[in-house]
Amino acid sequence: MERKRFIKTLAIFAMAPLLVLEACKEGNNNAVQQVKADQTYTCPMHPQIVQNKPGTCPICGMDLVPFDKNNKDAFLTLSESQVSLANVTTMTIGAGALSNVKQLNGRLATDPQKTVVISTRVPGRIEALYVRETGVKVNKGQPLYKIYSEQLATLQQEYLLSAAQARQFPEDARFQQIEKAARQKLGLYDQSEAQINQLLQAQKISPYVTYYAPSSGTVAELTIAEGQYAAEGSALMKLEGYGELWVEADIYPSEAGSLRVNQAVQVIVAGWENKPQTMTIQFINPSLQSGSQLLQVRGTIANPGNQWQPGQQVNILLPVKAKTDALTLPVDAVIRDGKGAHVWIETAKGKFEPRKVVTGMENFESVEIIEGLEAGDTVVITGAYLLYSEFILKKGADPMATHQH
Repeated sequence: MERKRFIKTLAIFAMAPLLVLEACKEGNNNAVQQVKADQTYTCPMHPQIVQNKPGTCPICGMDLVPFDKNNKDAFLTLSESQVSLANVTTMTIGAGALSNVKQLNGRLATDPQKTVVISTRVPGRIEALYVRETGVKVNKGQPLYKIYSEQLATLQQEYLLSAAQARQFPEDARFQQIEKAARQKLGLYDQSEAQINQLLQAQKISPYVTYYAPSSGTVAELTIAEGQYAAEGSALMKLEGYGELWVEADIYPSEAGSLRVNQAVQVIVAGWENKPQTMTIQFINPSLQSGSQLLQVRGTIANPGNQWQPGQQVNILLPVKAKTDALTLPVDAVIRDGKGAHVWIETAKGKFEPRKVVTGMENFESVEIIEGLEAGDTVVITGAYLLYSEFILKKGADPMATHQH
């Protein structure tokens, strides 16, 4: 009996360490399971998506990332290298001028005052055409075409006869008048003084007339071909000058009150947004365009190097309101979402906090801050969205979800 009791006691003492070890393992497993249960995951782009296991966002499909939901610090701390890599730059906010603008859609058009229609004053056959296609640039004085005209040859012959009579009878005023009238008639047919004097000296008629470009420009239209007959006064080609272009825009009659002739506005040509042009409004059409309820406004801008072409789209910016003491920030410095607008301020070197703001007047470059900031605050102007994303990754929540200012 004593033997059995001894063996039983010995067995209990032998199994005790195993039971203790098993209990420790079970405790560790419970702790690990508890840690796993406490681990949560969220979407970097949609912080409202939270779950306790890995997966993908049901909204955008991005992989969920773990975050420490116990970290409630409402700020981010970045090293100098992180600030540099994220291209985070700041500025000290202060009061300044801000103009609100209204945008009108417009277009570039050729200036009719820079357009020249080339026509012939004598009927005849186009003997030579020196410009044979549109889009070709020509310079003032450059030959355009040569025409063969029997009528011109007849007029030249009449002039030579009248000039001979005038020389033979220098005292007869009638012959002098006839010679003068014949010379004027040649001038009306585009014969220069030099050409008439050469005709008088050579005493030989020439039925060919070469026409030269009266101004520099680009051939926009060509309505004649070499060898074709041209009637007197018919248009052969059109030259357009692109050194200056019209800017045309359509407005509603209710908007016309905000415009006036000689008003300066900004013009932005599509593709040249970084080079706004200043234009003076020269004309506001007093009547509606045919078939529409729109008025047309017009001005002129310089076109150095013919860098723009008629037909290009432009935006005309009309200032409608201005402030001289507004707290302003670049538009990209303000992050907007469903909970409002906020910016990031640097409270210490490398320490950034979100700050809820209320915005006011805004244009394409700047936005007015009505509430939330004071003059002298250091505000992030580039890299604000990266800070926003970093906050979501580290905190697992929108920086404005529980922020109170």
